[in-house]
Amino acid sequence: MKCYQANSSTGLSGLVLREVDKPRAYYRQVVLRVRANSLNFRELLILRGAYPLPVKADVVMCSDGAGEVVEVGEGVSRAKTGDRVVAAMFPRWIDGPIAWEYAPQIGGSLDGMLSEYVVLDEDAVVHIPSHLSFEEAATLPCAAVTAWNALVGHRPPGPGDTVLTLGSGSVSLFTLQFAKMFGASVIATTSSREKADRLRELGADHVIDYKQAPDWHAAVRELTGGRGVDLVVEVGGNLEQSLKAVTLEGEVAFVGRLEQNNTSMDINVLYNSVANVRVIFAGN
Repeated sequence: MKCYQANSSTGLSGLVLREVDKPRAYYRQVVLRVRANSLNFRELLILRGAYPLPVKADVVMCSDGAGEVVEVGEGVSRAKTGDRVVAAMFPRWIDGPIAWEYAPQIGGSLDGMLSEYVVLDEDAVVHIPSHLSFEEAATLPCAAVTAWNALVGHRPPGPGDTVLTLGSGSVSLFTLQFAKMFGASVIATTSSREKADRLRELGADHVIDYKQAPDWHAAVRELTGGRGVDLVVEVGGNLEQSLKAVTLEGEVAFVGRLEQNNTSMDINVLYNSVANVRVIFAGN
């Protein structure tokens, strides 16, 4: 079978197509025929050698993939041949808070899904609802679970709450749609009219063009009558502005940052915000 491996830290040029033996299922394992993959920013970080967690040598790339079970090993009870399933990014993290023993992840310290066939422990597969295609389901394990954890991991939002999403990346798009499902209002930031129109189509109540309003936290305050939002899902790394946009005892769910440069901020901004900052590590 064919698979894509990362064999250097040179970016996309380090992605190599290789032929390897097709895997077999052993005790409590299943073999999937991969039908769809979804790519995330984490894949670029791994290929650039900038990922903060351990990555195995010559790792098969990609945390996200969906497919059908084509072989089951002895003792398997959670899946059968022909089932449509998606792989959990953290196969050992079943429930509760993260711990180091749950940290091994697909497409990082474990081989990933950018392969024709993969073998996984049965606990690592989740059944796909019938109304989702393989392509749709493949977008869920990293971005959607991250967005879900950012929203509900501390206190789920509800009617009367306001959530701020930044940009139009995958985590932000899932956050927007999930927040509307909970009945919350959503303010979104973006950089173009086309993206703003799309965000409104998905349910955003207000959209701020951060190119026209680089100090977008002030616009957020104005839209909320000076109060600030209850939750910011921070994906860009502008923690200082997010803290200025959040209400007293609100929360900034810190998902990550797009730029890998060292940054600094005024510690008084954190103190004066009286807010909680929670780092999001995908989710169980």
